[in-house]
Amino acid sequence: MSTTSEQEEQEDTKQGSNYTSWSKKVSEVSRSFHLKAGESLILGLMDRPRNQVRRLHERIWGAKWNSGTASNSAIWVLGVCYEFQAESKEEPVAEFLHDFASRVWITYRRGFVAVGQSKLTSDVGWGCMLRSGQMLLAQALICHHLGRAWRRDQPHERKYLEVLRNFGDCPGDLCPFSIHNLLEYGSPHGLVAGSWLGPYALCRTIEALALADVEASKTGKHKRALPMAVCIVSGDAEGERGGAPVLFIGDVVDKCTDWEEGSGSWAPLLVLVPLVLGLEKVNPRYLPSLRATFSFPQSLGIAGGKPSASHYLVGIQDDQALYLDPHEVQQVVCVSPDDTEVDTSSYHCKEVRRMPLDAIDPSLALGFYCKSREDFDDLCSRASDLAAQSQGAPMFTVAQGRSRKHSTHGLKLDKHSIDVQESSGKDHVNVDAASSPEDEWQIL
Repeated sequence: MSTTSEQEEQEDTKQGSNYTSWSKKVSEVSRSFHLKAGESLILGLMDRPRNQVRRLHERIWGAKWNSGTASNSAIWVLGVCYEFQAESKEEPVAEFLHDFASRVWITYRRGFVAVGQSKLTSDVGWGCMLRSGQMLLAQALICHHLGRAWRRDQPHERKYLEVLRNFGDCPGDLCPFSIHNLLEYGSPHGLVAGSWLGPYALCRTIEALALADVEASKTGKHKRALPMAVCIVSGDAEGERGGAPVLFIGDVVDKCTDWEEGSGSWAPLLVLVPLVLGLEKVNPRYLPSLRATFSFPQSLGIAGGKPSASHYLVGIQDDQALYLDPHEVQQVVCVSPDDTEVDTSSYHCKEVRRMPLDAIDPSLALGFYCKSREDFDDLCSRASDLAAQSQGAPMFTVAQGRSRKHSTHGLKLDKHSIDVQESSGKDHVNVDAASSPEDEWQIL
């Protein structure tokens, strides 16, 4: 093994103040990965030199993004591009960091009211996918109420504080998107406090919560907390069985025009696309399409990450995904929209982390927000173009008409779409004729 370079030693000294927090995080991640047998091994590494702990930390969470060592390639963050020039890099870097730090960061919390009958007062070790979904949903609400160009400043805007309160960690109507309510409405999809869930169950849970929100508003209990329709783009009833899912335009038109009864107006739309893009790793054929989605103006990012450790992916630079990590353990806080000076720092992260895009877990969920019909039409156009450029491996496709569950009539599909009505109930694979033997067992 080579000796530590002078540069690494300087970096170790610089990071010395973070050693204690690293130790706590390593301990935490060992529990969140359920590494009972290997936990002592990981904890034992805490006695090693700080540079070794740092490398372990980066292997688990991903390395930090550093403007000094990062390339000059453009960064895409949720539809916004930051281009760097060697001679004038500081200004776009500052703009990018301000944008990143303005995204809502939702992490593990401790000290909340026990979830249901479980007696659990923390989601440490099992709630990371729920937290990733909350972050994606929070970004949709920020875009809806404040716009994509919004940045966090003080004094805080009331709408921003209302968004944060929606995700407070307590049951009931005051915090409609709390982890308690997600678990309650996700129970038909297998959600149980203390257990990890996949992206498909997460998407169906958000859909169920949205439907409950609509019903509650009809009875006059409260105003709608989620002012948008929700559309799940899934290939079949199981969601994770293969075959590129289809976004049926007719289904969305029905959903958005019927969302507010009697108005006839078009409702804003949240599109969620749960996907499985491989078995143990993402099939390389999908990586260009995954990268491209970050450039869509409608992008809400990706809920996914490493196996059994979900993150919220918000950007891309070259082959590196930039993300917010929910595995930080923080105390429960209460946010009141009436207190514009309240400390909301625990809902924002200035530390940008990165991981190779090809290292993410193949089970993930894409999110898109469309404020208007024009926005939705633009998303369909971009998705169809992306499918055409996918060389026979589209992540999802777009079709005119309605799906079978909405209509028994024939469907008119565009040239980039597949007819899912002919799919059997068995697992199947969508493979182009030129695929290699290795590709043939990759789930789409």
